[in-house]
Amino acid sequence: MSSLCLTAFTMTSALGAGLDATRLALRSRRSGLRPGPWRDVALQTCIGEVDGLDQMALSANLAAYDSRNNRLAQLALAQDGFSDHVQRAITRYGQQRIGVFLGTSTSAILSSELAYRQRDPHSGALPEGTPYQTTHNMYSVADFVRRRLGLQGPACVVSTACSSSAKVFGMARRMMSAGLIDAALVGGVDSLCYTTLYGFHSLQLLSGQPSRPFDVERDGISIGEGAAFALLERESLAQAGDVLLTGVGESSDAHHMSAPHPQGLGAQLAMQKALTMAGLQADQIDYINLHGTSTPGNDSAEDKAVCALFGQQTVCSSTKGHTGHTLGAAGAIEAVVCALALQDGFAPGGVGTQVLDPALHCNYLLTNLDQPMQHVLSNSFGFGGSNCSLVFSLKSV
Repeated sequence: MSSLCLTAFTMTSALGAGLDATRLALRSRRSGLRPGPWRDVALQTCIGEVDGLDQMALSANLAAYDSRNNRLAQLALAQDGFSDHVQRAITRYGQQRIGVFLGTSTSAILSSELAYRQRDPHSGALPEGTPYQTTHNMYSVADFVRRRLGLQGPACVVSTACSSSAKVFGMARRMMSAGLIDAALVGGVDSLCYTTLYGFHSLQLLSGQPSRPFDVERDGISIGEGAAFALLERESLAQAGDVLLTGVGESSDAHHMSAPHPQGLGAQLAMQKALTMAGLQADQIDYINLHGTSTPGNDSAEDKAVCALFGQQTVCSSTKGHTGHTLGAAGAIEAVVCALALQDGFAPGGVGTQVLDPALHCNYLLTNLDQPMQHVLSNSFGFGGSNCSLVFSLKSV
């Protein structure tokens, strides 16, 4: 099938709620990361927290879904007129012809973590009425979004760690290609919780400083939270200046449970597949939004993969120094960053990085770059070697 049009998109992260706040932060090279503490977490780390979630309430008819993750979803859906765009799509296609495909890593596991602290001291039972199905359950966020927007098409949630919300773009494309739906709401939502903070700490992957992708002294990630959504419709609706999804590449290198292939072979395969689907050569890509986690292993492997395929000329950067690593939401958030880059003709320089690692050779941006762009690529690589690359293009006149 032909390319798909992003007829609406939005994101909310530690940089702020909505596209204007994101643009301003990227332009001013402001990071949303700040030192803890977050709740009672006893770790020396920096966190990309979205403000206001603790005080937020869900609409009364969806109170059973109340969790940090679904509050974050609601906040993001309210930005940039996104919900209104979805309602107009419902008018065009009907409720049952719009799918919902979302990515997350841990859903609203924080709700269960807090419930475990209230277990009965004798039986170990969780508090009566603990709403697992509508909060912690992996499908909860898609169920919540469907009900909030009145959608009735097929829906699912992908959880493949950090590639989750990139892979949903490919899933939506396949569903539309099969004729099962006419449009798709795709995105990712991932919120702070104890499991990811202590989990990455136990893997010795959590930095004590703000994330510094590709820096010679990088020593780990900073965890963030965020949500991003896009409405995908057929290219025939696209106008000049709209953003198209033109390529999706997925691979699984299965090298190690938590480390990428040291030569980036799986990453390279995903990027090549995305280029092939888009019908592009590597030198036609104007900017790469790297996965760029700021861990020694990921950045080294991704650098090898990028240099092998693109050489050392294509400009690239990671925006995880801005937002933190938003895990299951990272793919969708960085897809939106790529859409802004295309429409604004602006490649964001990486924040936090001071001295590039001389062992890495790709053309990493330390300052912002204004230049017209036609095609950009976004990388998302998850644990277990789950890789996904997306190509976005600007609709020509």
